Amino acid sequence: MIESNDPEIKIDELIQKIVEQVRKSQLNSQLGDLQSNLDISKLKLSISHIENFLKNAESRSLVRTKWPDKLNIFPFNFSTKLQQFILKVINFLFKDQREVNLNIINSLKESLALNQQLIKEIASLKTQVDKRLDESLIAMDNHIQGVDERLVTVDNRFPELDERLIAMDNHIQGLDDSLNAIDIISTWLTGIQESLDTVNSRVQEIDEQKTILDALDAHIERLNEHLITIDSRIITANTSIQEINERYIRNDGYLKNDLMQQKRLITMFIQEARKRLPEPFSQEQLKTFINEDLHFLDAFYVAFEEKFRGSREDILSRLKVYLPLIEEAKVGTDESPILDVGCGRGEWLELLQDSGYITRGLDINRVMIEQCRIRGLEVIEGDVISYLQSLPDASLGAVTGFHIIEHLAFEVLLKLFTETMRVLKTGGLVIFETPNPDNILVGSNTFYLDPTHRNPLPSSMIAFVAESFGLSKVTCIKLHPDTIQPRLTGSELAERFSDYFYGPQDYALVGFKP
Repeated sequence: MIESNDPEIKIDELIQKIVEQVRKSQLNSQLGDLQSNLDISKLKLSISHIENFLKNAESRSLVRTKWPDKLNIFPFNFSTKLQQFILKVINFLFKDQREVNLNIINSLKESLALNQQLIKEIASLKTQVDKRLDESLIAMDNHIQGVDERLVTVDNRFPELDERLIAMDNHIQGLDDSLNAIDIISTWLTGIQESLDTVNSRVQEIDEQKTILDALDAHIERLNEHLITIDSRIITANTSIQEINERYIRNDGYLKNDLMQQKRLITMFIQEARKRLPEPFSQEQLKTFINEDLHFLDAFYVAFEEKFRGSREDILSRLKVYLPLIEEAKVGTDESPILDVGCGRGEWLELLQDSGYITRGLDINRVMIEQCRIRGLEVIEGDVISYLQSLPDASLGAVTGFHIIEHLAFEVLLKLFTETMRVLKTGGLVIFETPNPDNILVGSNTFYLDPTHRNPLPSSMIAFVAESFGLSKVTCIKLHPDTIQPRLTGSELAERFSDYFYGPQDYALVGFKP
């Protein structure tokens, strides 16, 4: 608590004391100036005496050339020559002493000149100090006046200060209450500290258990590594099993298709035999059996396509390159449908149907025809030339065939172009894709993987045939370069080598009916 000892300050007495103190300071300064002036006068008087002494000493230290007048009082007189001789002897004997005396006199003269200079500098410094002291006294007087004004202001604000002191007392009272609360909190913190000590001991126990858990974790990690190794082996085994399953599915499909074909042929033979027994088979019936013999390899060729042609997804992706041509030609409507000859598994038919085009396929492989029909595609079984000959003129918007023309004899190929030009509408589109023999590996090796291929067809020759039968805007689009083998670069020869061996493996003949 703050107690007020003397709430009333006597301003007049305080100001009076300050003024008296300032006057004493000024009086002391004046007395100091007087004392300083007296001291300087004494110094100047002393210096004057010293100068007289030095002049007298200097005159006595010079070389004597005249006989002293005081020696003439003696009863006997020396002759002039004897006097000069005596003076020379005296000057010679006291030569060193005379030099010492002259040096001392010169040193005293320099010292005296230095003292006179110091007196002048002291007088100058005194003048400067007196000036600054006067300025300081004036500034102090102004400051005292300012203090006087501030004291008046403080006197006027005493009531406000009293109120603030009272508020401070109340605040301190509140602090006392807070200190009591702090004591309570301290007691509570002591309890918490005891709890923390208990927790620390428990944590130590947990640390001991953690050591055991770390050992267990290490053991579990070793087990995990072992499990990862087992998982890797299981994945490898699963991959092998999947490959075996895929191979089994292909073989199973091939066998099922082949058995279905054999069963159908046997059933047909038995039905015909029952109709004719005991009559023998006619020539026409035997021809039917011979034609059925052409389908013995249908199941085999489906398995062959699965192995070497590529997956259905790969072919769908490759065929998307032709969709802009269909859109540009504005075909695939009810008035200008699209016919795909040798449609095979129906990837192109499916792509066209999903894009909203009207299309149908043609093939002789009954297994592939059945697969297409299962997918909801319109497919007709029949020979390509016979079917085209059955169609009216200008009845199709486009004729397409992917890897079909290399299966035809050259005479049949020419008939294909003849009938295609007849059935196409004006502006109709032709697309025939075939292996590219410009690629040496294709022309000398991969082309002959399919035993039903006839001869490689160079693009320049097929383009000439197409133009000869009246197609316009004929182009050959090179497709499907080898992306596995790295291309050689750095020179024209290296680039040509890469084109010959790793260039496009297929090309597509594109033409329009004018």
